[in-house]
Amino acid sequence: MTVTTPLLGPPTDVPTPSPAVVELLGFLRGHLDQDLAWLGRLESDRLVMQVLVGDATSFHLRLGSTVLRDTSIYTRVLAGALPQLIPDTTANPHTSTLPMVRELRIGCYATVPVFDGENQLYGLLGCLSHRPHPDLRDRDGRFLAMMAEILRDSVTDLHRMWQVRSQVWHEVSQVIDRGGPDLVFQPVFDLARGRIVGVEALSRFPGGERDTTQWFAAAAAVGLTVELELAAIHRALAALPRIRPPRRLAVNASATTLSTGLVGALAGSDARRLLVEITEHERIDDAATVLRQLDELRRLGVQFAADDVGAGYAGLERLVQLRPEVIKMDCGLTRGIEADPARRAVAAALVHVADYIGSDVVAEGIETAGALRAAQEAGIRYGQGVLLAPPSATLPAAVTACGS
Repeated sequence: MTVTTPLLGPPTDVPTPSPAVVELLGFLRGHLDQDLAWLGRLESDRLVMQVLVGDATSFHLRLGSTVLRDTSIYTRVLAGALPQLIPDTTANPHTSTLPMVRELRIGCYATVPVFDGENQLYGLLGCLSHRPHPDLRDRDGRFLAMMAEILRDSVTDLHRMWQVRSQVWHEVSQVIDRGGPDLVFQPVFDLARGRIVGVEALSRFPGGERDTTQWFAAAAAVGLTVELELAAIHRALAALPRIRPPRRLAVNASATTLSTGLVGALAGSDARRLLVEITEHERIDDAATVLRQLDELRRLGVQFAADDVGAGYAGLERLVQLRPEVIKMDCGLTRGIEADPARRAVAAALVHVADYIGSDVVAEGIETAGALRAAQEAGIRYGQGVLLAPPSATLPAAVTACGS
């Protein structure tokens, strides 16, 4: 059924509730024999759905859905204009004509206010059913109120989580809205010839509270990974025309961004000059979709690198599956490689796998002459690190169109 009245506002981000809260709402739903149990936070003129247990889809709800004040039941309940429990909304003259009742087919509802640990109104706890429940009595409303009392401490925690998540959302959104993070460029060298073969665009963020990895982790926590990564990629692509062929520009993208928005982001760019580094830290849940996107992007000329190999969980099986053109050995393996036979053995194994699948290995984090020598002795042809060239806010002269 299509909802024709603007009953719901745009969804918003919500923190993940504790399993105990979900279990409690599941028990409430079963006890009252309802289709859906929910917990919502009051925010200005709307009710934001924080927890949903049951058939939310049939009520056109999902986590983060916002129920608008003007067309809702909840404001009338809070104002005392409607009772907290109506077993049959279609038989009640005060509810039978409400747009929300008609269009969402609400046959029965029960809702009570929820207060936090400081006795401040947090929101409402409620249940909905499509069919009437004439057997519900006032004591069932008291049972619901008892559940709301039990939730006091939990909603306080949810409120704190929301405050933190809301602040993170605001900070990440500010970065996106101003065009993405700042960029620095770090060259990648042919170790034998000492020549630059490409540059990697690295994101840098304001303030010192989080490093780059923590910024992207924060974006992931509030569902802004794709937007933030695409903003960084768009900014990096602006530098591509200044990079002299055949040198490539490397950008970073998670598997999520790769499978949802990268093809469109490359429109108008010379994709044949691009190397996309896929981090190994993010688990690829839908490998088939990612592989299809890899094939599509490869047809455009894009090459791929498996980033931070040796630091994540995926291991050699993932390398064989993705068959990246470049394998980037994590800096944790590079540092100290000259003094650690185990690290040298892993490096040699990566070279062997790379040869098998037709890839090249890049050693990240080369900081000492000893690490450089050990990487070369392991058969690694390419590298980057502060010993070779630190990241810079400007492109190296050797890679620009007017460079030497």
